[in-house]
Amino acid sequence: MAPELTEKTLLKRRLVFLIGASGVGKTAVAKVLQEREPWTGNTFFFDRIGVPTQDEMEKEFGGGEGWQRKATEKWIGRLSGRDEPLRLLEGQTRPSFILPAVELVPEVDPIILLLDCSREVRASRLTLLRKQPELLTAQMEHWAEYLRGQAVALGVPIIDTSFRTREEVAIEVEWVVNHPGVPNRSPLSP
Repeated sequence: MAPELTEKTLLKRRLVFLIGASGVGKTAVAKVLQEREPWTGNTFFFDRIGVPTQDEMEKEFGGGEGWQRKATEKWIGRLSGRDEPLRLLEGQTRPSFILPAVELVPEVDPIILLLDCSREVRASRLTLLRKQPELLTAQMEHWAEYLRGQAVALGVPIIDTSFRTREEVAIEVEWVVNHPGVPNRSPLSP
């Protein structure tokens, strides 16, 4: 189900932000989407610009939060200059960093989607699938809770990936992109 290209999206190009904590399935879903139109060639991964060390983040940006804000602004600047009517950026960033940055780019129609899952599912994915148990920290759990709280406060759609396949989540992402602001999401929603 490819996102519709309406008169509105031809005037304001959609920039979809697929955000969430480590292990929720952002990268896996983005990879599914990038294999089909119109996402092919229009799917981008936040960390591909390079992630500095913690020391570099502290020295150059005042910490991880400062780096994340600057990296978000950099990505929005880079992607807003593209002519394609639809782009997707996958990564870990805050809606509160996205919204002020896109306000400076009036030709962009932002759609923020939070992917989320249960703590147990995230732990299983990080340990068994990604072999990165070092990411199972209290800080990561607080990050997931923080993103959930921001999403609720700002009305950002939350897609629970706990018991869905990558393909099912990709279908839901496309549905939400096609129906922004509709409270009852796709038929796959619980």
